[in-house]
Amino acid sequence: MVVGVFGTTISPYLFFWQASEEVEDMEAHPSSKPLLCDAPSAGPELRRIQWDTWSGMLYSNVTAYFIILATAVTLHVSGVTDINTAAQAASALRPLAGDFAYMLFALGILGVGMIGVPVLAGSGAYALSEAMGWRKGLERKVNDARGFYAIISVSVLAGLGIQYSPISPMKALFWSAVINGLVAVPLMVVIIILVSKKSVMGAFTASRPLLVLGWIATAVMGAAAIGMFIPG
Repeated sequence: MVVGVFGTTISPYLFFWQASEEVEDMEAHPSSKPLLCDAPSAGPELRRIQWDTWSGMLYSNVTAYFIILATAVTLHVSGVTDINTAAQAASALRPLAGDFAYMLFALGILGVGMIGVPVLAGSGAYALSEAMGWRKGLERKVNDARGFYAIISVSVLAGLGIQYSPISPMKALFWSAVINGLVAVPLMVVIIILVSKKSVMGAFTASRPLLVLGWIATAVMGAAAIGMFIPG
């Protein structure tokens, strides 16, 4: 469970999404240059990225905390510990907190879906397109990036198909988060090593406090991942 929580907080798909979004912003402006070659633009751009990252992580973690808290004080205390579908979770909440909680949960699922599905499908499309050398980017037309949009379409359809398969959507979400928590550890090691090298980052090498926090986060996630395989 701990690895799954880490996997939804620091997920590999966030690395691909964030990096690809910045590259896409640059490609949208023909006059844009890499920050290493455009020092005057570096300060404002890095501040924008920092604000976007900190505000997004704060909002998402506060939301996740209250989701866990609300689940604990409603479903868990009533003995409901095995949820297989979103509809089942909504139905379980109805006798505990009334019709309002039932409707609020349903609206929340719709909202999360509209926010999360494009990010998850898009990040996967960016990662695979980069690996395959395909044209990519949401600013491109479908005919100009067929492989990229095909991956998004297949991902969305696959997620929809799970609803009609014997696979439990809730368990699929949980185990995908666990896998994210495992995969994120080596990716974080590589990222921290890269951002600490002046030969790669130039004047934008990560500061010592950021590197220390990064290694601490990596060590904690690595310890949790190892602990998952230790019996007892």
